[in-house]
Amino acid sequence: MKAFYSDEYVLPLPEGHRFPMRKYRLTRDLALARVPTLELVRPRPASRDELLLAHTAAYVDAVCDGTLSAREQREIGFPWSEAMVERSRRSVGATLGAARVAVDEGIAVNLAGGTHHAYADRGSGFCVFNDVAVACRSMARASIADGRVAPSIAVIDLDVHQGNGNASILADDPHVFTLSLHGEKNFPFRKEAGSLDVGLPDGCGDDDYLAALDDALDTLVRRFEPDFVFYLAGADPYAGDRLGRLALTIEGLAARDRRVFDFAAARRLPVAMAMAGGYGRVIEETAAIHAQSVAIAAGYIARYATSPERGGIVADAA
Repeated sequence: MKAFYSDEYVLPLPEGHRFPMRKYRLTRDLALARVPTLELVRPRPASRDELLLAHTAAYVDAVCDGTLSAREQREIGFPWSEAMVERSRRSVGATLGAARVAVDEGIAVNLAGGTHHAYADRGSGFCVFNDVAVACRSMARASIADGRVAPSIAVIDLDVHQGNGNASILADDPHVFTLSLHGEKNFPFRKEAGSLDVGLPDGCGDDDYLAALDDALDTLVRRFEPDFVFYLAGADPYAGDRLGRLALTIEGLAARDRRVFDFAAARRLPVAMAMAGGYGRVIEETAAIHAQSVAIAAGYIARYATSPERGGIVADAA
């Protein structure tokens, strides 16, 4: 299974900054230890043209040229730097690459990404560019250019925070279904309306969470027939997360991942997985949860080896 990584692009954050940049390299090391056959791929940076599929020209240029205002930088949560631009473009490129590989091989992973708080015209919540929104639009563009109907894409967002940027950017796209299962009282405090939003109470544990996920997946397939899945496997529903406010165990998170991959494998749906959030009090636990998700994904890829051709899906991400 291929896994795209961009952890060598490290943001120069001030001392005490709460974003756990170190988790990405830890995740790569732990994932490779658990899945020795994992094929690591350094992604190319997303181009300006690709970023414009989901973002305004004014915003893309402000990020790339370093002209973001102080207020815009505060909303993102990072001070501007050339490293921030490069990492953000590479992270989008990683999801584009994972989508392309998943179409061909069944499953692929971005060892970062899931930047679902970024809007068309601004970043937010540690998210600069919206990788999944760009990838959805890229796949649609490629299919149309190939004379095909745009693929139907389900975004299954299991980060603890609502995917407000995804919901906003993709709101009017009939070919995309955005499912977000999140803490109702957590960030963002003003939610956007996605295709299906399931808000959970503080302290929600494994049993209630998994029951809500089962119901949500059942609702998804009653209302939508996907050809492809983007899965945001956030580690932040974990009980030990500083920003999560839910109470899932590591075993519960493994059960969550298996439900998503069971759902996809039963329907022969390709899956591109991104790591999304994770802010553990013990950062090694966050990395272990992400690595667990990668290992679970790798365990399903053999089910796609004899899968019938998934016609109608094109990923313009080479």
